[in-house]
Amino acid sequence: MALEQDRHTDEPRLIDRALKGDRSAFTELVRQNQERLFASMLQVTGSPEEAEEVTQDAFIRAFTKLDTFQRNSQFFTWLYRIAFNGALTRRRKKRARVSLDQIREDNGLEIADDNDAVDEEMLRAERVGLVRSAIETLTEEHRRILILREMEDFAYEEIADVLEISIGTVRSRLSRARGQLKKAIETIERQSVTEDES
Repeated sequence: MALEQDRHTDEPRLIDRALKGDRSAFTELVRQNQERLFASMLQVTGSPEEAEEVTQDAFIRAFTKLDTFQRNSQFFTWLYRIAFNGALTRRRKKRARVSLDQIREDNGLEIADDNDAVDEEMLRAERVGLVRSAIETLTEEHRRILILREMEDFAYEEIADVLEISIGTVRSRLSRARGQLKKAIETIERQSVTEDES
């Protein structure tokens, strides 16, 4: 906890130095935030390669736009916003629908095994895949807020910061998004049952 506190105390000084052209200061900012940002982007993209690319792009953009950082939020929150928007832009361009079978294949879970632990792992992966597929069908607005809250476990204040909306809007949008997600999951499950029966 003390280390985390030290890091936040050190950040303004590093930002000041980076703005004056000290590249080593920005390198230190990257070092302090890289692991956490990559883990976050892995949640958002579901792909290590894509998470790596999004993370690198975000640091490049942050370096070129550092003078626009207002400092009314933590540096990581600002950095996360850049990366998150970058990930969503890439997703919009790609717009690939991933089936549950494909997710199982990608995760190497197609191997049949009688072991209960493997079965449990497959069920969990299938559930995660189902939720991811359902999230893909939502509007951009609802998808964003669910990723931040449910996958990233961001506090309402942090979500308000990232999305640049009020906390009241966060609450109402999140409520609507959860309702839409529930409907989307039910639709996918119904389709899956219909396919199995045919």
